[in-house]
Amino acid sequence: MTLRDWGYRLLPGLKWLQGYTGQDAVADLIAGITVGLTVLPQGLAYATLAGLEPQYGLYSAFVGGIVYAMLGSCRQVTIGPTALLALMTSRHTGFGLGSGPAYAILLCLISGIVELGMAVLKLGALVDLISLPVTVGFTSATAVIIGTSQLKGLLGLKGGSGSDFINTMRSVFGNLHQVRRGDFTLGLVSITVLLLLRKLKDVKLDGRVRSLRAQQLISGTIWVIATGRNALVVLVTSVLAYSTCKQMDSCPYILTGKVKSGLPKLAVPKFETTILDKNGTEISQNFEQMLSELGPSMLILPIIAVLGNVAISKAFGGAGLSPTRELVALSMSNICGAFCSSMPVTGSFSRSAVNHASGVRTPIGGCYTSVLVLLALGLLAPYFQYIPKAALSAVIISAVIFMIEFEVIRPLWRCSRRELLPGAITFVMSLAVGVEIGLLLGVGADVAFLVYRAARPVLSVSKLQTTNGINYILIRPKHSSLYFPAVEWVRSGISKALTTHGTAPVVLDCSHVHDFDFTAARGMGSLQKELAKANVPLFLMSAQKDISVILKESTNIDFPTIDSPDDLESILEQSETSFACSSV
Repeated sequence: MTLRDWGYRLLPGLKWLQGYTGQDAVADLIAGITVGLTVLPQGLAYATLAGLEPQYGLYSAFVGGIVYAMLGSCRQVTIGPTALLALMTSRHTGFGLGSGPAYAILLCLISGIVELGMAVLKLGALVDLISLPVTVGFTSATAVIIGTSQLKGLLGLKGGSGSDFINTMRSVFGNLHQVRRGDFTLGLVSITVLLLLRKLKDVKLDGRVRSLRAQQLISGTIWVIATGRNALVVLVTSVLAYSTCKQMDSCPYILTGKVKSGLPKLAVPKFETTILDKNGTEISQNFEQMLSELGPSMLILPIIAVLGNVAISKAFGGAGLSPTRELVALSMSNICGAFCSSMPVTGSFSRSAVNHASGVRTPIGGCYTSVLVLLALGLLAPYFQYIPKAALSAVIISAVIFMIEFEVIRPLWRCSRRELLPGAITFVMSLAVGVEIGLLLGVGADVAFLVYRAARPVLSVSKLQTTNGINYILIRPKHSSLYFPAVEWVRSGISKALTTHGTAPVVLDCSHVHDFDFTAARGMGSLQKELAKANVPLFLMSAQKDISVILKESTNIDFPTIDSPDDLESILEQSETSFACSSV
């Protein structure tokens, strides 16, 4: 293997540099800047949602772009902070002092390590255990929780946003008399403007503007405004807040406050921290205590991150992408980010869509986004303190309301009402007791249904008659496998069929059955002996050779078989003659 091959194996992104033209660079630059204008306000907002100072959102926004450019395989994917991971991180950042960043950064490191372990063990398929209804219930619940958590910022109420839906709503309704008119008006107007600008890109100019150049110019302007709507709203509200607060003795808006400028220090994540208890006493926590506090989040958060990233990669890059490679890229983004004070990151669907619409050609576009974020940290950070919190809350709310997927309910109700239950369990329990528990209960309900279906296969029972008048009972399992939980169910079904339809040869149609396990095979052997004592023959019809071998090796019984339905009558006639002779 040559040195170049080793380089491509360690850093697959180097292949993008082969034949990288000036046109590619310009396209990636435009896309990178466009995504950067989206991630700047979102990063500030998501850091606040996570219970951290705003600069941590920008720290989290630049590392992933560089790492993914070297290791990723889908040019549209952008790695950075997301509302969902910010919400899950916020559960561990409310203990005061410097514990918030310490917990967030440690969770980022652990998430990366878990994701790397999943990549090494090729466990990316684990995300397949989360069905679409459960995913919809989970994302819809988190959207509701994230939206309600921003009501305080929108209404100008004091206190943290929190991630507990019930307590947040109780706190909001209990303090409605303290709503600040300025923040509420600004937030409501910001949401309205953001939603209108979102719809702006759907405006069609066909027939309204005759000049082609004018159409292109206006369409391009509309696209830029609609795509950069978050940055535009934050910029306008910040200028408004700056001018208003400079002229008045008291500011009518709650501002973000000072944002630390400069690049984050390259440092090892802290493995100990200090928190405040309920009495205000400082308590030191060691590494073991920090891990205990993070608890299930150390596994659930990485799985959610992988689920989102793989889904985005498949949506934009097709099914040919390697999930393992995507896992490695995501894991290294988190591991490297943890040394630059990043909170957990994953692929963002909204920013990836912007990247795609901007005409990005390679993942190197993420590097341009990262450069823009670094420039903002170095040059613009002092001005971020004038951003109203109501505007950031509006950015988050206007983004997450589209995560609530009502449109899935109707087709599910029409096609598979049973699948609504795991989704409903996930949604309700996520709101009631937390997103982690809600997700686990939803997956558990789905797995329970799968186990139930394996243990209780659907049996089609029919009493039929051949052309020569020989009666027989046809049992047709509708599942492709018969495992040990289903043995007694099948035996009971055959017994009920004999009781209902009378004594007759039993034909078990195995045309759709492709697998038996040892316990099921032994159970079939016991069933055959019981039926033989009652002078009831049992036949296997259209059984594959593998099934016949398993039954023979497990029971030492040569089960009479019928190769095809065409042989059914002749074999049943022979069987009837032999059983008649044996009874005489």
